[in-house]
Amino acid sequence: MTVILNALSAALILAGAFFFLAGTVGLLRFPDVYTRLHALTKADNLGLGLVVLGLLLQVESLSEGVKLLVIWGLVLAAGATAAHLVARTALEHDIRLWRRRE
Repeated sequence: MTVILNALSAALILAGAFFFLAGTVGLLRFPDVYTRLHALTKADNLGLGLVVLGLLLQVESLSEGVKLLVIWGLVLAAGATAAHLVARTALEHDIRLWRRRE
């Protein structure tokens, strides 16, 4: 039973890492502030959720699981707040594209 649990945990953590990678690629490839924020926040939220689920399968006590869920909730709230502030600032300053300096 522990082999199956470990395999499922590893699969969830690897899937979370894939979504982190996909969010990073979206951040680097998309053309404007808003699509970059969308790609990054969605992929990071899902990636962290999968990593937390994978880690929840490995916890030994209820308090450890609750701590993981609290951390996940705080990161979700902080990420949403930061993305909102960046988008609102970009909108106020009429920033549409991030231009690379050459």
